[in-house]
Amino acid sequence: MISAPLLRRGCCLLSRRAGASRTAWTRRTVFLRGGPAMATGGKSSRSSIHRYTNRLINEKSPYLLQHAHNPVDWYPWGQEAFDKSKKENKLIFLSVGYSTCHWCHVMEQESFKNKEIGKILNDNFVCIKVDREERPDVDKVYMTFVQATSSGGGWPMSVWLTPDLKPFVGGTYFPPEDGIYQVGFRTVLLRIADQWKQNKNALLENSQRIMSALLARAEIGIKGEDSPPPFPEVMARCFQQLSESYDEEYGGFSEFPKFPTPVNLNFLFTYWTLHRASPDGARALQMVLHTLKMMAYGGIHDHIAQGFHRYSTDQRWHVPHFEKMLYDQGQLAVAYARAFQISGDEFFADVAADVLLYVSRDLSDRAGGFYSAEDADSYPTAKSKEKREGAFCVWTAEEIRRLLPEPVEGASERKTLADVFMHHYGIKEGGNVSPAKDPHQELRGQNVLIVQYSLELTAARFGLGLEQLKMMLVKSRERLCEARGHRPRPHLDTKMLASWNGLMISGFAQSGAILGKEEYVSRAGLAADFLRGHLFDASSGRLLRSCYRGKGSSVEQSAVPIQGFLEDYVFVIQALFDLYEASLNQSWLEWAVQLQRKQDELFWDSKGFAYFSSEAGDSSLLLRLKDDQDGVEPSANSVAVANLLRAACYSGNMEWVEKAGQILAAFSERLLKIPVALPEMARATVAFHRTLKQVVICGAPEGEDTKDLLRCVHSIFAPNKVLMLADGDSTGFLYHHLPFLSSLERKDGKATAYLCENFACSLPVTSSQELRRLLLL
Repeated sequence: MISAPLLRRGCCLLSRRAGASRTAWTRRTVFLRGGPAMATGGKSSRSSIHRYTNRLINEKSPYLLQHAHNPVDWYPWGQEAFDKSKKENKLIFLSVGYSTCHWCHVMEQESFKNKEIGKILNDNFVCIKVDREERPDVDKVYMTFVQATSSGGGWPMSVWLTPDLKPFVGGTYFPPEDGIYQVGFRTVLLRIADQWKQNKNALLENSQRIMSALLARAEIGIKGEDSPPPFPEVMARCFQQLSESYDEEYGGFSEFPKFPTPVNLNFLFTYWTLHRASPDGARALQMVLHTLKMMAYGGIHDHIAQGFHRYSTDQRWHVPHFEKMLYDQGQLAVAYARAFQISGDEFFADVAADVLLYVSRDLSDRAGGFYSAEDADSYPTAKSKEKREGAFCVWTAEEIRRLLPEPVEGASERKTLADVFMHHYGIKEGGNVSPAKDPHQELRGQNVLIVQYSLELTAARFGLGLEQLKMMLVKSRERLCEARGHRPRPHLDTKMLASWNGLMISGFAQSGAILGKEEYVSRAGLAADFLRGHLFDASSGRLLRSCYRGKGSSVEQSAVPIQGFLEDYVFVIQALFDLYEASLNQSWLEWAVQLQRKQDELFWDSKGFAYFSSEAGDSSLLLRLKDDQDGVEPSANSVAVANLLRAACYSGNMEWVEKAGQILAAFSERLLKIPVALPEMARATVAFHRTLKQVVICGAPEGEDTKDLLRCVHSIFAPNKVLMLADGDSTGFLYHHLPFLSSLERKDGKATAYLCENFACSLPVTSSQELRRLLLL
């Protein structure tokens, strides 16, 4: 067996969280003499003539379409490919990636567009290409194998399977030819093909042993008398583990690569609420606020066109991998809004608004949904032949001087706008990117903007007033943004996913409530309407996984729609609860509870408890997994705990509280030993043991006294609460499910607040000051 090593730098990294076969390939190949080129993310020629066309041309996924003109005889994941493998007794080569993955583009350019390597693949393997964002279930099964048999994981993921879909060799990116430290892709292919011919039985036996080990490893459930772990112990240990990995200078929780990991930040916010007056509480808040500031100052933040890139390759948050992912924007908008809510520092509110501006402008479909991502690679100029990573975002010193030539009035010495801008953002004549962070020399001589000095220091350096400097920097950024608009844009992945749209709806809804921006709440509502119209099957009550931008303003669906996975349900349910609290429209509550019931039906493990990530019944999936790690996105079971507790508060169905406890019990061992792997679930232990506070406002929705109490609730970070408006409409969802609301009255004709636990309520409060005091207890 060949053990294919992993290159950590040569792949798009995981976050460190811990039918019958058709005729021959040559007869299926189409020679196209013209026609428009497909948008690709690879370093490809701009030619619109395609010599090869494979089955992927019939897919909707932007990632699969990028590979539709490779000389490789790609199949999508499905029965046709599986049948061909068995009929021809060929191994399967499975390649998994996504359309904005830089190293996926590199491997396509080097190997999948290579005719000789394509012939080796076609002669010896059935080749399957999977978009991990469309099929997270397939990705997770084989990533579990890669991570268990190597030193890490990432994309592109390359796995070789037996005809019965069992993996036996895997890795990530492979260079095309042998190098000093790594076997080349061509050599790996030839060796595996030879092993299959010479030692087939040994490979089959080995794959069976691997599967048995993976099945045992994937077992997560209640053992014996497991019960939900005590929250003080879980929270203290998680804080200790985060504190030990914290970067005191630059923030974040590793040296490099460095991911935003909002789950860590949310944990620290919650830890702070439990220990406000203690040194540990102060440290927790300092850790999260410092991290958010350093990220906002860094190159991971797009200072010109807003939003955040996926991760930083260095410790300083300076040189990123330049793709922008929707899931990051949604979670970071919430994190920065919460930072403002707690600290009162407008800096954080401005960054949250910056993120939402980017998403509204660049990742929004006309129908209301949100696109998945923007690529890292683009053509440097309209005449360029090859794409380069970061080309859309970086600058030479010469460009800055040409764009910002005006002399600065009132400066202590003769300086131009460019001099001030270059000083503030760390721009150097020869470029500011370390060669160690630029292995392909795509950024040589280029600059990634990073805030090097505070506004006060830059103003003092040039003898400027603070407001004058701020206006100059705004003017400079606007001019660079206009110049960037003339550059070729990166590929836009216009796939729309239920789960990531859910995260973004939460981003708009929570930010709108905290910042008092009704337009954000309205945008969240538009996106929720989009989900209900395009990613929900009302006849079955099921969510769909994905839909796609079509021609014109249309939204298209696959010929066979992909059913929603657990993560789609939990993130959409969470979004609907967030949207209700921001808009007080009870139809969102009704839909959330409906989806929670369907989630229980499709994914709940009645034997070991907790939820499986995928439905039962798909024979092509070797494992039904339960994610046991919060990464760049929180794991579905972690979010499900909070959703269940919220659903119980809004519906009165206490069976959901029991389910929440069963999830915590199923993950009890992990929560007690390494809670840092599950910080989102760790903080949910607090809500479970302490019981959520129901904050009920009795009042007319449009009354100023009602709005005053609602503003008070939204101004305070109190993570273990739910908000509801008792407006006197006895036909509404809340009054139907929560009879105790009928007994609550306005005091002296004024809007009145009640704090309730387990549907038992406190004395009425009409003053926002008194309500604030109670919420902070």
